[in-house]
Amino acid sequence: MKLKPISTAILLATLPTTAVFAGGLDRSGQSIQAFLQPGNYAEAGISVLDPDVKGKSTVRNQQLDLAGEKVSDMAEDYYFINTAIKVQATDKISLGLIYDQPYGADAQYNASTQSFGSNGEGTSVEVKTQNLTALIGYQPNENWNFYAGPVWQTVEADIKLRGNAYGAPPVTLSGYNIKIDQEEAYGWLAGFAYQIPAIALKAAVTYRSEISHNAKAHEETSLGNIGLAHLSNRVSSVEAITPQSVNLDFQTGIAKDTLAFANIRWVHWDQFAVTPSLLAEASSLKGNKQNLIDYSNDQWSANIGVGHKFNDKWSASTSVGWDSGAGNPVTTLGPTEGYWSLGLGAQYSPAANYFIQAGVKHLWLGDATAQTGGNPVGEFEDNNAWAYGMKIGYRF
Repeated sequence: MKLKPISTAILLATLPTTAVFAGGLDRSGQSIQAFLQPGNYAEAGISVLDPDVKGKSTVRNQQLDLAGEKVSDMAEDYYFINTAIKVQATDKISLGLIYDQPYGADAQYNASTQSFGSNGEGTSVEVKTQNLTALIGYQPNENWNFYAGPVWQTVEADIKLRGNAYGAPPVTLSGYNIKIDQEEAYGWLAGFAYQIPAIALKAAVTYRSEISHNAKAHEETSLGNIGLAHLSNRVSSVEAITPQSVNLDFQTGIAKDTLAFANIRWVHWDQFAVTPSLLAEASSLKGNKQNLIDYSNDQWSANIGVGHKFNDKWSASTSVGWDSGAGNPVTTLGPTEGYWSLGLGAQYSPAANYFIQAGVKHLWLGDATAQTGGNPVGEFEDNNAWAYGMKIGYRF
């Protein structure tokens, strides 16, 4: 069956809130859909997440038993932006730039809990990244597009550990601080796309390389108070390797002005670990070296949906999403394991050359056991989140 070509203004096949609470530290989903748009195109978008992550402590040691202590919402609201521009330089050559914030974490535990708070402070984490991807594509004909390019990435973090979850005095990691200065590094991506415009079919496979960072870190502990001055503070170098990933994007027309779309993503989180030197040495005193952040499994995610164009100005979509998470037990800095989601989106096109999108998703977050140094310290169950997104696109 040959379908009437579907306008490229039909939601670009996805909502702007595709991956906002994925496994590991994954946030943006690292889409390159803007680069695969026909002609000259630019967009800017923002996604906002409002999570609610609560649990109960399972901390027990020789001094006290905190099992059952309630842990109020520890997940901070956050937002991230993305922008992109694509220029069709010739019939066969296209150029593009994509900016996003692919990885991150935001958490703040209540200082009043004994498990995750002490001395008026709660455990907290803030991890920020930025990506700038440059792309060049070669289109030998209307069906194929081969593309590749370099990726510039920055990483920075500020993390504080507080409470009995990190060990009992005198040898405790409560009071440990680390601030990682912003550091830049480079990677690359490559991929190909195939399309049949007459039936709105488009498929793309994109590989992104891992990116290795060696960043300057400022570490502090309170262990100097018990005569371990060599473990009290340090300026060190921290290695962090953001993972390689593969995105598979697919869409096809299924009826007049209607298309189905899907995105499948794999991220290599297995064996990912960040282990600052002072933290490693201090935690070894407790008999078990502790990582600052680690994950045990690769992350898989999928987003599947349907979009429909009602008229020249309005279109809408609905989607179902799933994310595997990156293993369980998990770090206390992000105690959830994957999710299921349901999303709705709408697009308004005042004119043929520009549009405004808005979307909302509800996420049912997976239950997880939080651990420190291999010891379970909390159970987080029956949590959820709301995600909101907006995007403006322009063809020129």
